Amino acid sequence: MAAINPYLNFNGNTEEAFNFYKSVFGGAFSMFQRFKDTPHGANMSAEDQEKIMHVSLPIGKGTVLMATDVLESLGQAKVGGDNFSIAIDPESEDEADKLFAGLSDGANIIMPLGDMFWGAYFGMLIDKFGIKWMVNYSPKQSK
Repeated sequence: MAAINPYLNFNGNTEEAFNFYKSVFGGAFSMFQRFKDTPHGANMSAEDQEKIMHVSLPIGKGTVLMATDVLESLGQAKVGGDNFSIAIDPESEDEADKLFAGLSDGANIIMPLGDMFWGAYFGMLIDKFGIKWMVNYSPKQSK
């Protein structure tokens, strides 16, 4: 497996939080995308368009801190203590399928594995123990 990384959810202040984290850990964002830059961005309110769809900040050897803003307009809600996921970056699509299938036993599938607009093979679930997992295989980033 390539990596496991924390994925955080914020109520509209992801940009502020990640500028703070960048000041603490140093480095530069490896990805910074607003909702307005997504295929569905034009259908959102001007306020939601400016919120963060995805941000990534490398914070050490092999670890990336990632996050998004949760949007009430999409039926999302941030609950303290439940505002993170474990993101897995497998080394192949086969490994992504295997890990997702294993974690799916008794799970609530939020998004089945599939090809996404950002070029990854991605899926999300909440396992039978209440842990949120994101499986994201990016062929262009594989070695």
